[in-house]
Amino acid sequence: MSENTTAMSTNELTARLQKAENIRARDGVVWKDKFDRTHTIAESRELADGVAVKLCGRVTALRWLGKLMFGRIYDINGEIQFSMSREELGEEQYKFMKANVDMGDFIGITGELYHTTAGELTVRVAAYEILAKALRPLPEKYHGLTDMEARYRQRYLDIISNPESRNALLGRFKMTQHLRDFMNDHGFLEIETPIMQNIASGAAARPFTTHHNALNTDFQLRISPELFLKMAIGAGFDRVYEVAKDFRNEGMDAMHLQEFTMIE
Repeated sequence: MSENTTAMSTNELTARLQKAENIRARDGVVWKDKFDRTHTIAESRELADGVAVKLCGRVTALRWLGKLMFGRIYDINGEIQFSMSREELGEEQYKFMKANVDMGDFIGITGELYHTTAGELTVRVAAYEILAKALRPLPEKYHGLTDMEARYRQRYLDIISNPESRNALLGRFKMTQHLRDFMNDHGFLEIETPIMQNIASGAAARPFTTHHNALNTDFQLRISPELFLKMAIGAGFDRVYEVAKDFRNEGMDAMHLQEFTMIE
Protein backbone atom coordinates (compact mmCIF):
# COMPACT_ATOMS: atom_id res chain seq x y z
CA MET A 1 0.00 0.00 0.00
CA SER A 2 1.42 3.39 -0.98
CA GLU A 3 1.98 6.25 1.46
CA ASN A 4 -0.76 8.31 -0.20
CA THR A 5 -3.23 5.41 -0.01
CA THR A 6 -2.41 4.84 3.66
CA ALA A 7 -2.93 8.53 4.46
CA MET A 8 -6.22 8.53 2.53
CA SER A 9 -7.37 5.44 4.42
CA THR A 10 -6.47 7.03 7.77
CA ASN A 11 -8.26 10.27 6.88
CA GLU A 12 -11.34 8.36 5.75
CA LEU A 13 -11.43 6.39 9.00
CA THR A 14 -11.04 9.57 11.06
CA ALA A 15 -13.88 11.24 9.16
CA ARG A 16 -16.20 8.26 9.58
CA LEU A 17 -15.41 7.98 13.30
CA GLN A 18 -16.42 11.63 13.69
CA LYS A 19 -19.67 10.94 11.82
CA ALA A 20 -20.31 8.00 14.13
CA GLU A 21 -19.95 10.36 17.10
CA ASN A 22 -22.39 12.76 15.44
CA ILE A 23 -24.92 9.94 15.13
CA ARG A 24 -24.33 8.90 18.74
CA ALA A 25 -24.88 12.47 19.92
CA ARG A 26 -28.22 12.66 18.08
CA ASP A 27 -29.58 9.11 18.39
CA GLY A 28 -27.82 7.81 21.50
CA VAL A 29 -26.55 4.72 19.69
CA VAL A 30 -24.59 4.22 16.45
CA TRP A 31 -25.05 0.50 15.79
CA LYS A 32 -28.70 -0.33 16.39
CA ASP A 33 -29.93 -3.86 17.05
CA LYS A 34 -33.39 -3.77 15.45
CA PHE A 35 -35.43 -2.30 12.62
CA ASP A 36 -38.96 -3.53 11.87
CA ARG A 37 -39.17 -3.65 8.09
CA THR A 38 -42.43 -4.44 6.34
CA HIS A 39 -40.87 -6.08 3.25
CA THR A 40 -37.59 -7.28 1.89
CA ILE A 41 -36.29 -5.35 -1.10
CA ALA A 42 -37.17 -8.24 -3.41
CA GLU A 43 -40.74 -8.31 -2.06
CA SER A 44 -41.11 -4.55 -2.47
CA ARG A 45 -40.23 -4.81 -6.16
CA GLU A 46 -43.46 -6.79 -6.69
CA LEU A 47 -45.68 -4.08 -5.17
CA ALA A 48 -47.67 -1.35 -6.91
CA ASP A 49 -46.90 2.35 -6.91
CA GLY A 50 -48.25 4.17 -3.87
CA VAL A 51 -47.77 1.27 -1.45
CA ALA A 52 -46.17 2.30 1.86
CA VAL A 53 -43.04 0.31 2.78
CA LYS A 54 -40.34 0.16 5.45
CA LEU A 55 -37.12 -1.21 3.99
CA CYS A 56 -33.57 -1.51 5.19
CA GLY A 57 -30.25 -2.26 3.57
CA ARG A 58 -26.72 -1.17 2.87
CA VAL A 59 -26.12 2.05 0.97
CA THR A 60 -24.42 1.36 -2.37
CA ALA A 61 -24.95 4.71 -4.12
CA LEU A 62 -25.56 8.34 -3.17
CA ARG A 63 -26.15 11.25 -5.55
CA TRP A 64 -26.93 14.71 -4.24
CA LEU A 65 -28.69 17.20 -6.51
CA GLY A 66 -29.21 20.29 -4.40
CA LYS A 67 -32.60 19.91 -2.72
CA LEU A 68 -33.01 16.33 -3.97
CA MET A 69 -30.94 13.19 -3.64
CA PHE A 70 -31.07 9.67 -5.04
CA GLY A 71 -29.45 6.62 -3.53
CA ARG A 72 -29.56 2.85 -3.56
CA ILE A 73 -29.70 0.24 -0.84
CA TYR A 74 -29.30 -3.51 -1.10
CA ASP A 75 -29.94 -6.59 0.97
CA ILE A 76 -28.80 -10.08 0.05
CA ASN A 77 -31.77 -10.61 -2.32
CA GLY A 78 -32.00 -7.33 -4.18
CA GLU A 79 -31.37 -3.62 -4.64
CA ILE A 80 -33.69 -0.62 -4.90
CA GLN A 81 -33.43 3.10 -5.52
CA PHE A 82 -34.68 5.68 -3.02
CA SER A 83 -35.12 9.44 -3.21
CA MET A 84 -35.10 12.14 -0.54
CA SER A 85 -36.37 15.70 -0.82
CA ARG A 86 -35.25 18.49 1.49
CA GLU A 87 -38.79 19.88 1.50
CA GLU A 88 -40.37 16.56 2.48
CA LEU A 89 -37.75 15.51 5.03
CA GLY A 90 -37.11 18.93 6.52
CA GLU A 91 -33.91 20.95 6.46
CA GLU A 92 -32.34 19.40 9.57
CA GLN A 93 -32.96 15.75 8.64
CA TYR A 94 -31.81 16.30 5.05
CA LYS A 95 -28.59 18.03 6.10
CA PHE A 96 -27.83 15.37 8.74
CA MET A 97 -28.21 12.61 6.15
CA LYS A 98 -25.96 14.44 3.71
CA ALA A 99 -23.30 15.13 6.33
CA ASN A 100 -23.17 11.76 8.08
CA VAL A 101 -24.25 8.90 5.79
CA ASP A 102 -21.66 7.27 3.51
CA MET A 103 -21.47 4.39 1.10
CA GLY A 104 -21.55 1.14 3.05
CA ASP A 105 -23.71 2.40 5.92
CA PHE A 106 -26.90 0.55 6.84
CA ILE A 107 -30.09 2.60 6.88
CA GLY A 108 -33.81 2.03 7.28
CA ILE A 109 -36.23 4.00 5.12
CA THR A 110 -39.96 4.62 5.36
CA GLY A 111 -41.91 5.87 2.37
CA GLU A 112 -44.02 4.93 -0.63
CA LEU A 113 -43.16 3.36 -3.95
CA TYR A 114 -43.27 5.22 -7.24
CA HIS A 115 -41.66 5.10 -10.67
CA THR A 116 -39.42 7.91 -11.85
CA THR A 117 -39.78 9.44 -15.31
CA ALA A 118 -36.98 7.07 -16.37
CA GLY A 119 -39.09 4.11 -15.24
CA GLU A 120 -37.00 3.22 -12.16
CA LEU A 121 -38.87 1.82 -9.16
CA THR A 122 -38.04 4.12 -6.26
CA VAL A 123 -38.96 4.70 -2.63
CA ARG A 124 -39.96 8.29 -1.88
CA VAL A 125 -38.54 8.60 1.63
CA ALA A 126 -40.64 10.28 4.31
CA ALA A 127 -38.35 9.23 7.18
CA TYR A 128 -35.04 7.45 7.58
CA GLU A 129 -33.02 5.87 10.37
CA ILE A 130 -29.27 5.29 10.43
CA LEU A 131 -28.89 1.69 11.59
CA ALA A 132 -25.13 1.15 11.46
CA LYS A 133 -22.10 3.21 10.49
CA ALA A 134 -19.48 1.58 8.29
CA LEU A 135 -16.02 2.74 9.34
CA ARG A 136 -14.30 1.47 6.20
CA PRO A 137 -15.27 2.40 2.62
CA LEU A 138 -16.56 -0.18 0.17
CA PRO A 139 -14.39 -1.17 -2.82
CA GLU A 140 -14.63 1.20 -5.77
CA LYS A 141 -17.98 0.70 -7.49
CA TYR A 142 -17.14 0.12 -11.14
CA HIS A 143 -14.09 -2.10 -10.69
CA GLY A 144 -15.33 -3.96 -7.63
CA LEU A 145 -12.99 -6.15 -5.62
CA THR A 146 -10.70 -7.67 -8.24
CA ASP A 147 -7.66 -8.73 -6.19
CA MET A 148 -8.02 -12.51 -5.88
CA GLU A 149 -6.08 -12.69 -2.62
CA ALA A 150 -8.42 -10.14 -1.02
CA ARG A 151 -11.49 -11.87 -2.48
CA TYR A 152 -10.59 -15.17 -0.81
CA ARG A 153 -9.37 -13.69 2.48
CA GLN A 154 -12.20 -11.15 2.88
CA ARG A 155 -15.19 -12.99 1.46
CA TYR A 156 -17.64 -10.49 2.94
CA LEU A 157 -16.12 -7.76 0.73
CA ASP A 158 -16.25 -10.09 -2.25
CA ILE A 159 -19.96 -10.76 -1.63
CA ILE A 160 -20.75 -7.05 -1.18
CA SER A 161 -18.82 -6.01 -4.29
CA ASN A 162 -19.43 -8.80 -6.77
CA PRO A 163 -23.01 -9.85 -7.59
CA GLU A 164 -21.79 -13.10 -9.14
CA SER A 165 -20.20 -14.13 -5.81
CA ARG A 166 -23.37 -13.17 -3.97
CA ASN A 167 -25.52 -15.21 -6.36
CA ALA A 168 -23.17 -18.20 -6.13
CA LEU A 169 -23.40 -18.20 -2.34
CA LEU A 170 -27.18 -17.88 -2.43
CA GLY A 171 -27.31 -20.72 -4.94
CA ARG A 172 -25.19 -22.90 -2.69
CA PHE A 173 -27.49 -22.34 0.31
CA LYS A 174 -30.62 -22.93 -1.77
CA MET A 175 -29.17 -26.12 -3.24
CA THR A 176 -28.49 -27.48 0.26
CA GLN A 177 -32.04 -26.58 1.26
CA HIS A 178 -33.48 -28.38 -1.77
CA LEU A 179 -31.38 -31.46 -1.01
CA ARG A 180 -32.75 -31.52 2.52
CA ASP A 181 -36.32 -31.03 1.28
CA PHE A 182 -35.91 -33.91 -1.21
CA MET A 183 -34.50 -36.30 1.39
CA ASN A 184 -37.12 -35.38 4.01
CA ASP A 185 -39.95 -35.73 1.48
CA HIS A 186 -38.73 -39.27 0.68
CA GLY A 187 -38.77 -40.51 4.25
CA PHE A 188 -35.13 -39.94 5.21
CA LEU A 189 -34.22 -38.69 8.68
CA GLU A 190 -31.45 -36.13 9.03
CA ILE A 191 -29.09 -37.02 11.87
CA GLU A 192 -25.80 -35.72 13.24
CA THR A 193 -22.75 -37.91 13.74
CA PRO A 194 -19.46 -37.16 15.56
CA ILE A 195 -16.87 -34.98 13.85
CA MET A 196 -14.06 -35.99 16.25
CA GLN A 197 -13.38 -39.72 16.00
CA ASN A 198 -10.87 -42.21 17.41
CA ILE A 199 -10.12 -43.37 13.89
CA ALA A 200 -11.00 -41.24 10.90
CA SER A 201 -12.69 -43.73 8.63
CA GLY A 202 -15.15 -44.06 5.79
CA ALA A 203 -12.79 -42.93 3.03
CA ALA A 204 -9.16 -43.13 1.98
CA ALA A 205 -7.67 -39.73 2.84
CA ARG A 206 -5.21 -38.18 5.28
CA PRO A 207 -7.03 -36.80 8.35
CA PHE A 208 -6.45 -33.79 10.59
CA THR A 209 -5.46 -34.58 14.19
CA THR A 210 -6.57 -32.61 17.24
CA HIS A 211 -6.13 -33.07 20.99
CA HIS A 212 -8.90 -33.48 23.55
CA ASN A 213 -7.58 -31.87 26.75
CA ALA A 214 -10.09 -33.37 29.21
CA LEU A 215 -9.44 -36.90 27.96
CA ASN A 216 -5.77 -36.25 27.18
CA THR A 217 -6.32 -38.13 23.94
CA ASP A 218 -5.70 -37.37 20.29
CA PHE A 219 -8.71 -37.46 17.99
CA GLN A 220 -9.03 -37.17 14.23
CA LEU A 221 -11.48 -35.01 12.35
CA ARG A 222 -13.75 -37.14 10.22
CA ILE A 223 -13.10 -37.54 6.53
CA SER A 224 -16.58 -39.00 5.98
CA PRO A 225 -19.74 -39.67 8.08
CA GLU A 226 -20.22 -43.06 6.43
CA LEU A 227 -19.52 -45.49 9.29
CA PHE A 228 -21.63 -43.69 11.88
CA LEU A 229 -24.51 -43.50 9.41
CA LYS A 230 -24.21 -47.27 8.97
CA MET A 231 -24.26 -47.66 12.77
CA ALA A 232 -27.52 -45.70 12.85
CA ILE A 233 -28.97 -48.08 10.25
CA GLY A 234 -27.83 -50.97 12.42
CA ALA A 235 -29.65 -49.37 15.36
CA GLY A 236 -32.90 -49.42 13.39
CA PHE A 237 -33.04 -46.12 11.53
CA ASP A 238 -33.58 -47.48 8.04
CA ARG A 239 -33.29 -44.20 6.09
CA VAL A 240 -30.79 -41.65 7.34
CA TYR A 241 -28.66 -38.91 5.85
CA GLU A 242 -26.37 -36.13 6.97
CA VAL A 243 -25.29 -32.83 5.46
CA ALA A 244 -21.81 -33.27 6.87
CA LYS A 245 -18.80 -31.03 7.31
CA ASP A 246 -15.75 -33.19 6.51
CA PHE A 247 -12.01 -32.58 6.63
CA ARG A 248 -9.24 -34.02 4.46
CA ASN A 249 -5.66 -32.97 5.14
CA GLU A 250 -4.44 -33.08 1.56
CA GLY A 251 -3.69 -30.81 -1.38
CA MET A 252 -5.94 -27.85 -2.08
CA ASP A 253 -6.87 -25.65 -5.01
CA ALA A 254 -9.80 -23.42 -5.99
CA MET A 255 -12.04 -26.48 -6.45
CA HIS A 256 -10.81 -28.59 -3.51
CA LEU A 257 -10.65 -27.38 0.10
CA GLN A 258 -9.58 -29.27 3.21
CA GLU A 259 -12.90 -28.37 4.86
CA PHE A 260 -15.94 -29.15 2.74
CA THR A 261 -19.60 -30.13 2.91
CA MET A 262 -21.05 -33.34 1.56
CA ILE A 263 -24.35 -35.17 1.79
CA GLU A 264 -24.38 -38.88 2.47
